[in-house]
Amino acid sequence: MIKISIIGSGNVAQHLITTFQNLKKSGSEIELAQVFSRKKETLAALLHPEQIITEYSNLQEADLYIIAVSDDAVETVSNQLPFKNRLVVHTSGSMALNVLHDNNRKGVFYPLQTFSKGKTVDFTTIPICLETENPTDYQVLDKIAKSISEKVYAINSQQRKALHVAAVFVNNFTNHLYSIGNEICQENQIPFDILKPLIQETVTKLNTLSPQEAQTGPAIRNDQKTIAAHEAFLTDEKQLTIYKILTQSIQDNGKKL
Repeated sequence: MIKISIIGSGNVAQHLITTFQNLKKSGSEIELAQVFSRKKETLAALLHPEQIITEYSNLQEADLYIIAVSDDAVETVSNQLPFKNRLVVHTSGSMALNVLHDNNRKGVFYPLQTFSKGKTVDFTTIPICLETENPTDYQVLDKIAKSISEKVYAINSQQRKALHVAAVFVNNFTNHLYSIGNEICQENQIPFDILKPLIQETVTKLNTLSPQEAQTGPAIRNDQKTIAAHEAFLTDEKQLTIYKILTQSIQDNGKKL
């Protein structure tokens, strides 16, 4: 039996808790033993009260300790763990392996996905990026990761930093663009739902085409008349600035092809 303890109670922690709890129901040899949370009530709906602890001193021995907290808190939490020479990992995409305290063996267990409270995710489709200091610990992480996901990758700290930046572009920035599109629709009494099939088709195309091959629109066509009309329409300075920057970036990228 592989015993896991999770430290944290936020979005990532709660999704991991649910996923490992479901594994237990299926008879897996991987067991979620304990979860640390400052407030027990935060996790009351997910776990038996005896599994939730509020003091680091109550952490029992486990095969893996997953620190699933905000990036800024990873180092602080790692420094407070009251044991040595155990496998401790964090779930951050932007933090290096060496942010973890030297008292313990270090690793990274990074699920590359956006997590929101109340929104169920299928972990089998989520890429999990792994890093450890030694092959033996990697085998442990690999076994655990493959028990919940079909997409497991060995990614070092430098690669993960690049991956996290790329993820900000393709997820956080694009979602902000959806927000701008929604604002423009609302200002003109248009249902945002009209744009959803377009969004879905754009994403679907990436299953068969590269982003460069899938690029369409007035910028890549160098349709100056349409671009000028769009710029004249946009009265919000921030929206206009973003439009101009992205238009120029698309055109510059097209010249590389």
